[in-house]
Amino acid sequence: MAKLLGEGEQAFRGEPDMSTTADQMATAYFDAIQLLCRVTPKGWYAERGTARAGLTHASVPTLNGVLETATEPDLVAIDELATEVSRQTPHWSIIIRGAASDEVAELAARHGLRGRSDLPLMACATDDIVFRAGSAQQALVRRVGAAESDRYTDALTRSFEAPDGAFGPLMGGAVLDSDAITGYLAEESGSPVGTGLGMHTSGVIGVFNIAVVPSARGRGLGRALTEAALRDGVTAGADAAYLHASPMGRPLYEAMGFALVETWTVFQAA
Repeated sequence: MAKLLGEGEQAFRGEPDMSTTADQMATAYFDAIQLLCRVTPKGWYAERGTARAGLTHASVPTLNGVLETATEPDLVAIDELATEVSRQTPHWSIIIRGAASDEVAELAARHGLRGRSDLPLMACATDDIVFRAGSAQQALVRRVGAAESDRYTDALTRSFEAPDGAFGPLMGGAVLDSDAITGYLAEESGSPVGTGLGMHTSGVIGVFNIAVVPSARGRGLGRALTEAALRDGVTAGADAAYLHASPMGRPLYEAMGFALVETWTVFQAA
């Protein structure tokens, strides 16, 4: 079983140190965000120095924002991109790798972002993923393409208990037909009850959108959706996997072999 990594501990067998693993996973994540913003129907993407900005026009702050790719933030670049992003949507965030300095917090506050939270980045070498032996839940999960984007978005909204329209055009257009993106639905009696998303970038598989409707939780569907994305990532040649864990999902991911490699800081409107 995975445990939290302390200073100097290694995340993967053979990795030189934890920071190397965090850098690899962060690079894959930023590449995934760039890809998503380029394929989602109303997406926008920009770069300044080491900072990146991406808009999907969903009403979810972490799906629109400024992301700092380096562990030493470029305050000027973040400030410039924050100005551009805030002009385009009221739902946005600033995401910093590691603990944010007072200077970053002050910058975020100047842009109206006074809420602050942690975002754990977890990772695992694909050889170390703990898959369950054949499970009935696996048969309830299937891949979906762009022809079912409305069905997927509806299931995503219900599973995250979000307001109608919260995800907007995020999964529309050809997103679910993109080569590096695979969507998953869990279904019971023909009705969608859970979602998942795999994004294969930089030789790594990222797992997103793992959520199950309240009435179907506790039956292993979240794990089945996660495993589906991971298995397809392994088949496609990924040598590692990453995800951002919620408090609800973290024990599951630790049981599957994932470990904390870095904690990011998110600023959004309070």
